[in-house]
Amino acid sequence: MSQDNNQIEELKKKAKLIRKDILAIAYRSKSGHIGPSFSIVEILVALYFGHFSMDPQDLLNEDRDRFVLSKGHGCPALYATLFHKGLISEDVFFGFAMDGGALEQHPTRRPEWGIEVSSGSLGHGLSLGAGMALAARHDKKDYRVFVLMSDGENNEGSIWEAALFGAHQKLDNLVAIVDYNKMQALGKTREVIGLDPLADKWRSFGWAVKDIDGHDIGQLIQTFEGVPFEQGRPSAVIAHTVKGRGVCFMENDLLWHYRCPDEDEYQKALDEI
Repeated sequence: MSQDNNQIEELKKKAKLIRKDILAIAYRSKSGHIGPSFSIVEILVALYFGHFSMDPQDLLNEDRDRFVLSKGHGCPALYATLFHKGLISEDVFFGFAMDGGALEQHPTRRPEWGIEVSSGSLGHGLSLGAGMALAARHDKKDYRVFVLMSDGENNEGSIWEAALFGAHQKLDNLVAIVDYNKMQALGKTREVIGLDPLADKWRSFGWAVKDIDGHDIGQLIQTFEGVPFEQGRPSAVIAHTVKGRGVCFMENDLLWHYRCPDEDEYQKALDEI
């Protein structure tokens, strides 16, 4: 996708609509994870509407790009993106976390809807993605695998095992995206287990790395279009984001990792978006 200003503005509008729908399903179902969903909206918009190689009419095509939401608790953002992409129906989307609904509060694998893996137990996504990327090489396929992780998830040893594996196997069709919003469920990331200098850690594990603004759709698209950053190396994108982005009273407030808005908060958030 070319960096056309009109197209970027349209994608910004799409991001606003997706945030409103995240709020709607959280409010309807009285469920949480708004903050970690809001921080990844632009990343998903850039992938699904600006870069991803996939045919919505043929979601099981073996040549499709794969997306792994390793931070499964951010699934409201993924579901809203898939809804706006036309991959899941309105009834299915608004049945999120409701009795009889098909969408749960962590993703369950449904490739026919664009959900590649079941996730939510943190630390597994990069290993899954590395396996998919290795399978592509064995099958002589050109698809890429994008894995979106939380920064808190980088506390997990399994992430770094997978990082070593990906570099050793020279999986340059593998892209790790870290949602670096500097907060996790129970505290600021630097206070739980400090990660800085995070980009240097990924480089030391053999990855080609870019630090970017995770809310700049144009920069995100340009970055994704540049993968692999180096031939023979997997790519890591450190996306600096804000937890709760888009609603002032939710931004950088740990409360909104789990909290569901009441009616007044819901209306105020909708009005601001």
